[in-house]
Amino acid sequence: MAAPSRDFTAPTVQLLTPEGDLRPTPEAEEYLPLVEALPDAALEQFYRDMVISRRVDVTGANLQRQGQLALWVPSHGQEAAQVGSARAARPQDHIFPSYREHIVGMIRGLDPVAILKLFRGATLGGWTPEENGNFHLYTLVLASQTLHATGYAMGLQFDGATATGDPEADAAVLVYYGDGSTSQGDANEALVFASSYNTPQVFFVQNNQWAISVPVSRQSRSPLSLRGGGFGMPGIRVDGNDVLASYAVTRRALEEARAGEGPSFIEAVTYRMGAHTTADDPTKYRTDDEVAYWTARDPIVRFRTWLEGRGASAEYFDRVDEEAADVAAGVRTRALDVTAPPRSDIFAHVYAESHPLVEAQAAWLEEYENSFEGDQA
Repeated sequence: MAAPSRDFTAPTVQLLTPEGDLRPTPEAEEYLPLVEALPDAALEQFYRDMVISRRVDVTGANLQRQGQLALWVPSHGQEAAQVGSARAARPQDHIFPSYREHIVGMIRGLDPVAILKLFRGATLGGWTPEENGNFHLYTLVLASQTLHATGYAMGLQFDGATATGDPEADAAVLVYYGDGSTSQGDANEALVFASSYNTPQVFFVQNNQWAISVPVSRQSRSPLSLRGGGFGMPGIRVDGNDVLASYAVTRRALEEARAGEGPSFIEAVTYRMGAHTTADDPTKYRTDDEVAYWTARDPIVRFRTWLEGRGASAEYFDRVDEEAADVAAGVRTRALDVTAPPRSDIFAHVYAESHPLVEAQAAWLEEYENSFEGDQA
């Protein structure tokens, strides 16, 4: 008996071609009205976000190379996936990032210097989500944020904060992780619980082709988007270098989640143009031809070409470039002014209220430090 045929392909939602033409794929036709309803100001904001993201990203990398940061996690090449999905969320939604979603945090109101403080080692956590658009803390342990997000989405259900029929109040959860994290047990456990409890949640996988030095082809023999169906939820594959497609698909998925229709799984196919982190050397495992292929699909160039075709002026693009340069310069200046926090900070917020064990540890450390007073170097 002949072996059954295997069809592991998946359609990809794309609205903008790599050349910058609005030519939806068949799978994207249903999303076109969402984009057509966007005002020019929103479209210009997409472009501004992406350009600022890249300038801040370069600034972070430069600071690390100059010894001002212990590490930097580049986002160059993934701007469309991040900006489109982030702009699809509403203020009441909760966003759980991994450690590369710098522009997502900025869109939600986070000062990028808070991110630099984290990589400088000047903070133990980073920021308060409630004060920064419900943008939760970076998670350096791969995929653990997927469980945090699923638990939070379950909490929204238990609290009656979703699926009430009030679109201005209903909340959902958007969680980001990478193709490498899909191989982690946490990610799969989160998908099981999300499906079982029909959580108001969107799993957004940025497939940037490489889990450090391991290609996605080694991690999965089929498109990652097909995993959604295996867990009982829709799986959608989107061109992650197309900001319009990323926006439309994520917006639809979040709307369905808030309405009580359950979780969705989105695979955004994109590319990490730089290193995994500044501790990585991608030239050891990537070819020049591969990088050139993705360079020709740059998300910012693609979107700019489309905006130019719609009549956006050269003055507009110059203003954006100037604004991005100003933002990046300000970030750099303020990052260099960051000082180390006092050691007492490590004892703060361990418990909601005072705890005798923590107080004893703080007293021991103070006594230990004071014991060196008067010592000669």
